[in-house]
Amino acid sequence: MFKSLFPKASLAIFFSVLVLIFGLGTPVLAHHLMEFFPMEPSPASGLLSGLLHPALGPDHLLFLLALGIVSLGQELRFRWVLALLAVGLAGSLTGLALPNSLPWAEAWIGFSLLLEALVLLNRLPKLLLIPAFAFHGYVLSASVLGWEPTPVFFYLIGLLISQGLLLWVALKVVRNSWAQWGSTGKLRIVSGMLAGIGTSLAWSSLVP
Repeated sequence: MFKSLFPKASLAIFFSVLVLIFGLGTPVLAHHLMEFFPMEPSPASGLLSGLLHPALGPDHLLFLLALGIVSLGQELRFRWVLALLAVGLAGSLTGLALPNSLPWAEAWIGFSLLLEALVLLNRLPKLLLIPAFAFHGYVLSASVLGWEPTPVFFYLIGLLISQGLLLWVALKVVRNSWAQWGSTGKLRIVSGMLAGIGTSLAWSSLVP
């Protein structure tokens, strides 16, 4: 009984996150731990911030969880996960080395959700999502600009662990739940909401 309810509950949570963000209509910018609990940069605070940052940012969280639906119909390969994590890390390192080098960075996060929606509808190839993940890595680096190298190092370690765990949830829980309970109609709804959220995020970032 509980096993049969688990996929439904997983999809319910996924749809709830979508509805929540779609209802907000604006980017949730305060998703860094230091904005909730001011702490001095340290290895511990860096690690904790890295662990929680992707989960506290609904835009990043949605992008990662929706990859579980994107992965349907293809064999799961560990190197695909490694590629995403490597590209995300490269984006973060670029943001640290070249801050403010990407114009309208937050808008690109919105465009990545729109891209993911088009991939779900088979309008664009799935491989485009790998470079798109670099935008997320770039934006995630902005929270630790100006920190000492050691806390930044632990922050990046936390990011890798957190994103790895969220990808596991996406490729195991969301993917399996969608395979059992998803449908063409639900896919169109999810794609439409992702596109709406992405467009809203991009628009609100570009237009003050």
